[in-house]
Amino acid sequence: MGQMLMDFVMESGFAQMNIKQIIVIALACFFLYLAISKGYEPYLLIPIATGMLLANMPGVDLMQAAHDGEKGGLFYYLYQGVKLGIYPPLIFLCIGAGTDFGPMIANPKTMLLGGAAQFGVFFAFLGAILLGFTGPQAASIGIIGGADGPTAIQLTGALAPELLGTIALAAYSYMALVPVIQPPIIKALTTKEERSIKMEQTRVVTKKEKIIFPIVVMIIVIGLLPTAAPLVGMLMFGNLIKESGLVPKLVETAQSSLMYIVTILLGLSVGATTNADTLLSAQTLGIIAMGLAAFSVGTATGVLGGKLMCKLTKGKVNPMIGAAGVSAVPMASRVVQKVGQEENPSNFLLMHAMSPNVAGVIGSAVAAGILLKFFA
Repeated sequence: MGQMLMDFVMESGFAQMNIKQIIVIALACFFLYLAISKGYEPYLLIPIATGMLLANMPGVDLMQAAHDGEKGGLFYYLYQGVKLGIYPPLIFLCIGAGTDFGPMIANPKTMLLGGAAQFGVFFAFLGAILLGFTGPQAASIGIIGGADGPTAIQLTGALAPELLGTIALAAYSYMALVPVIQPPIIKALTTKEERSIKMEQTRVVTKKEKIIFPIVVMIIVIGLLPTAAPLVGMLMFGNLIKESGLVPKLVETAQSSLMYIVTILLGLSVGATTNADTLLSAQTLGIIAMGLAAFSVGTATGVLGGKLMCKLTKGKVNPMIGAAGVSAVPMASRVVQKVGQEENPSNFLLMHAMSPNVAGVIGSAVAAGILLKFFA
């Protein structure tokens, strides 16, 4: 009996565990702590962290591939939605169905802040080139700076599939950690007086304007950049069915059931690709560090753009809304709202921040389209 117990212990997963797996399992538990205890984007972090935890338990092969006539495992097939670029356009459809472009239409100059925040994408792209990555790999690394997981997956799947797991994890991790990363950058680049600026309520946007907007964006953006069609097209389609007011069941499905289903599948799939040996390699750690630099630079350039706009409008624009120019919607807008209320409890910046925020979604998809055009 004693020998049987000893054999059982020696053949268990714990006996096979190595230090790298322990580190990644600890990281997964830390992400779960942030999601559950701190409330940092639990819809993203809980599935991703759970996938990481399962994938790095010793003896587990979640991504068992199909070969020699054998069927693959469940996660292998779920991952095809990431690999083949199926999930990102569906996520954009759901985002479009839940987004109000009214603030951006009412105050179109703030769209420039969404463009300013994309500087981080091209900063990281140039940095990756200097570090010896190929053009397609550098483009895939750069898009992390947009803090847009679906766009990062779509672009990397087309240009550098060998980096897909790492880049997807980095992009979604930074999206989820927006409440941790952005506030120090915002406070470092703005004064208390600037953070306290109250913005005037924007004009009311008509239903006709809201219906025409997604149609015009599809025609202009896709006409200029056909490579942006999957993301921009689905984003605007989702918004069009919302603003038409004629298909409430489609909108309800996109905003709730479909969004949550795809989020579960995408989060678990991304987490399940985080093999300890790959995740803790020098190349992977470099990519994650460069992605953090790109996201930080994007946030900073957005805030600096906001400061410039504040000066040009003689103090009518709170520069913090520029931080929402990254594509993490609505997380970045909520951060701006929270920091603004810390300085001035009567300050309500959420809808003003949503303008550069949704512009950032469009901007990241356009940036991805440009990179695809040159490197695909």
